[in-house]
Amino acid sequence: MSIKILIADDHQLTREGVRSMLEREDDINVLGEAEDGRSAVRLARELSPDVILMDVCMPDMNGIVATSLIVSEFPKIKVLALSGLDDRRFVYNMLRAGASGYLMKDCSFKELVRAIRMVIANKTYLSPGIMDVVVKDYLRPPAHADSPYSTNLTLREKEVLQLVAEGHSTAQIASSLYVSVKTVESHRQNLMGKINARGIAGLTKYAIREGLTSV
Repeated sequence: MSIKILIADDHQLTREGVRSMLEREDDINVLGEAEDGRSAVRLARELSPDVILMDVCMPDMNGIVATSLIVSEFPKIKVLALSGLDDRRFVYNMLRAGASGYLMKDCSFKELVRAIRMVIANKTYLSPGIMDVVVKDYLRPPAHADSPYSTNLTLREKEVLQLVAEGHSTAQIASSLYVSVKTVESHRQNLMGKINARGIAGLTKYAIREGLTSV
């Protein structure tokens, strides 16, 4: 039985390159490509892949929020982060969101295939560099209250936060999320209260620190 793959990355060249290599494997079938997290969620529902190769930083909806939504709705789908970022904020946010592994984009094709096969076998795969990040962080003193990967924001609040940080207007955010302008304004006020931020600049700074956007 072939392994069904969905590739989610905002760079077309990356998607096409990964797809071209994976399609050489007899037991791997690439079902489709998504250019952002929102498309990844939609295609996960439509195509039912076994594994999603998920970039972390994407516009509109990042890989962290997309992973949370997909894993909560489809527990059997494995998400494998494929990122150029090895910052512990992104690593921990993806793992906490439900990703089964984290792989760097400069990995070899052989390692990518090995990682796919491992997560399909219900194992976790962390590339050597990422494993080093995790181990070093584990050996640190207990995390303090402002740990970059400790947050009580809801998934919808994270969606709004990313869109605000990326410069979208309230009306644009409302249209993108299919909610009212009043609802977006309410989410924004809740966000500022939760993270003690003042205005758009404070929200943007927090979003970057939390690894929700790379703007």
